[in-house]
Amino acid sequence: MSLARMIDHTLLRADATEAEVKKLTEEAKTYEFASVCVNPTWVKFSAEQLKGTTVKVCTVIGFPLGASTSAVKAFEAQDAIANGATEVDMVINIGALKDKNDRVVEQDIKAVVEAAKGKALVKVIIETCLLTDEEKERACRLSVQAGADFVKTSTGFSTGGATPEDIRLMRQTVGPDIGVKASGGVRSLEDMNQMVEAGATRIGASSGVKIMQGGTSTSTY
Repeated sequence: MSLARMIDHTLLRADATEAEVKKLTEEAKTYEFASVCVNPTWVKFSAEQLKGTTVKVCTVIGFPLGASTSAVKAFEAQDAIANGATEVDMVINIGALKDKNDRVVEQDIKAVVEAAKGKALVKVIIETCLLTDEEKERACRLSVQAGADFVKTSTGFSTGGATPEDIRLMRQTVGPDIGVKASGGVRSLEDMNQMVEAGATRIGASSGVKIMQGGTSTSTY
């Protein structure tokens, strides 16, 4: 697989404008990225811009805190899919995980998995920077049990992003058949290569163009 086909070209800033989202989709078409990852309000517009291309539309659910109820997350996923999303990246209930309320966490993930079934891939954002290694492993296991397609490191909006160490731990926990997405702070080709070597199969980055050009971006996502 080419490097470009591993990148979710991302723009999740609150102040993103239509012109910026259009530029994102144009870049995604040029480089043939795996997807564009945008906030739900931009899903329909992005899907229209990318119609007839191989680039998917990815969006975020319960973002960035994961503190919405499961019913709201499921509805948000359904609405995004109706608007053209074929990949949804949901944030787990982080507090429930820390409380060791695994049933709540698994059911929360499952609500989105069932809403997306047969229509969209589900990636589960566990927000590694807020978790212990034991919590990261438990979040990954619960994601697999709930039927998710990917586990993902970070929102890019908390206290830290992806690290090769976290990717290795996540890959070891989920095994070879589940996707692992590194996001947050992947700003260069060197960063991306480190994540892939550690076991990542997808990269979430706003620096996709810089990565493909072999440069480095100052972006945090």
